[in-house]
Amino acid sequence: MSQRPSGYTRIERDLYETPEWVTEALLAQWPELAGTRVWEPACGTGKMSRVLEAAGLSVLSTDIEPRGYGEDEPGDFLRWTSMRCGAIVTNPPYELAQAFCEHALRLMEPRGGSVAMLLRTDFDHAKTRQFLFSGCPPFSKKLVLTRRIQWFEDSKGSPSFNHAWFIWDWTHQGPPTLAYGPSVP
Repeated sequence: MSQRPSGYTRIERDLYETPEWVTEALLAQWPELAGTRVWEPACGTGKMSRVLEAAGLSVLSTDIEPRGYGEDEPGDFLRWTSMRCGAIVTNPPYELAQAFCEHALRLMEPRGGSVAMLLRTDFDHAKTRQFLFSGCPPFSKKLVLTRRIQWFEDSKGSPSFNHAWFIWDWTHQGPPTLAYGPSVP
């Protein structure tokens, strides 16, 4: 199956804000996140951070560029060397998705923490990324979204890609599970 053009110019630094329902679908399928301090390292204008906060989570929101959300300083996620959070939850820039996954896992391993990345559903198909999934003990769940994400509110056509939340948890034991959402409208 080939890609079809979206008709939209690519947004600089992949600033595609995650619709609220996408983060709500994650929260509905990941109750273990409750009470955890969460880091959103690609927060953009804060759309995902606001949903996490509304769910009662303490959220550290950063972005490579100051965009006017949160009190936290801007910074390049890939340059951070430590973090005092129990989970990293983000929609990473597409071109840096693998680097974000690898770095987040390195940061969370010593803390026994968790990582959730919003990625295309076929992200786990690539041979070069199999180490993140097959035989990767912290890989715990793939939450396939049963609705396609509409990245542009004024979009008239059907979205082209399917997405899923990929979740790694350094305290996870056993094989990963597969879930489907959203359970929210």
